[in-house]
Amino acid sequence: MTEHPTSGLDDVVHQRVRLGILAVAEEARRVEFTFLRSTLGLTAGNLSQHLGVLEKAGLVTIDKGYEGKRARTWIQLTKAGKKALREEIATLKALIHQLEGTHVPGGDEERNGENGPGSAAAPAPG
Repeated sequence: MTEHPTSGLDDVVHQRVRLGILAVAEEARRVEFTFLRSTLGLTAGNLSQHLGVLEKAGLVTIDKGYEGKRARTWIQLTKAGKKALREEIATLKALIHQLEGTHVPGGDEERNGENGPGSAAAPAPG
């Protein structure tokens, strides 16, 4: 039996905020903390927690420094982060392909009687 595509989702990457961080960071060479916070609509504390998870997993690097006299925090994807994002996207595409291209046994059609007893696919009891 083939594994369901959802078994390939990475819990660290798949969480909505962390997936957003990786996606925004992939679009730029590096991204500034306040830009990420405003783009994703997060509090500073919430963003910091998710960045900590990604940094611990080796998916991003976090560099602190100054731009002029202003303190800045820059986030950049690591090679592992880029790979994890690519794999997550591929897994999501496989899931979408499966859902769009196949009938799932026990799905809504069967529960609604469209492919169950009394439907054209199964003759009504006589």
